[in-house]
Amino acid sequence: MYPEDLKYSTEHEWVRQPGETAGSVRIGITHFAQDALGDIVYASLPELGESIVAGSTVGELESTKSVSDIYSPISGEVVARNEALDATPELVNSDPYGDGWLFEVTLGDPAELEALMNAEAYQSTLVD
Repeated sequence: MYPEDLKYSTEHEWVRQPGETAGSVRIGITHFAQDALGDIVYASLPELGESIVAGSTVGELESTKSVSDIYSPISGEVVARNEALDATPELVNSDPYGDGWLFEVTLGDPAELEALMNAEAYQSTLVD
């Protein structure tokens, strides 16, 4: 359920290295997060070129149940956004680790990536 090749944050975001853009990492939300949110109907993502700080709020996901903040697990500059979510935000629900990714940032400090959890550690934080 939680891919072993990803790193995870306590805020239920995942990080895949490398991203599609050279020197970047790709970020999305976990299956647990999308399931808790319910049907996602709108995604507000950070702008290209925006500098973001690990742990800061960088956007929102709106579902039929609520609005939830997106936190960046990594500091860096936004180099890609998943523009497909403008028309089909439900991709976050149907494919959270693939087509439902959110954005990519340059990886400024590799230590931030190392501080994140592996899949086993992340799963141990989840309460059924």
